[in-house]
Amino acid sequence: MPAFGPPTWSIIVLFGLGTQMSTPAIILTGAVAAASGRFLLALGFRLLGNRVSVRTRRNLAAARAALERNKRGGLLALALFALSPVPSAQLFEAAGLTRVRLAGFTIAFFAGRIISYSIYAFTAKSIQKTSMGDVLLDAFSSPASIVIQVLMIVALVGLTRIDWARHLGGNAPTDRQ
Repeated sequence: MPAFGPPTWSIIVLFGLGTQMSTPAIILTGAVAAASGRFLLALGFRLLGNRVSVRTRRNLAAARAALERNKRGGLLALALFALSPVPSAQLFEAAGLTRVRLAGFTIAFFAGRIISYSIYAFTAKSIQKTSMGDVLLDAFSSPASIVIQVLMIVALVGLTRIDWARHLGGNAPTDRQ
């Protein structure tokens, strides 16, 4: 679904441009939907982690070990990522595959989305009555966002093929239950 569903920020802007709905309600609903959806996506990918090759599990374990060694940097990177409009589904897919702890990860994502969605929603409300609003509504029908999402999923698959244990140093366990 992430590759073929519209990004949440685009729905936030669409509702900001096309409705009289309360802006705080739009922001909170969008952030809760995005965070809970990403959390469930990560859980689903955690189940898929048992179906990948031993080599891929070793690489994922090395990536997880590197993230766990530097928790502060990882949360800071997540917060910055959560503030950007870059698709986040692949980040949560990777989190599920690497079996990182999801609660803090999801809370940091939610906080970042509250901030970024506020920017999107209030900006959309401010341009709602201008001709630029019509231009933005037309831009949402572009197929380019679907192509970008598909490419990001391909990139995620590519990232699991990298020998992280070799590149990050150390011997990672082959499996962690």
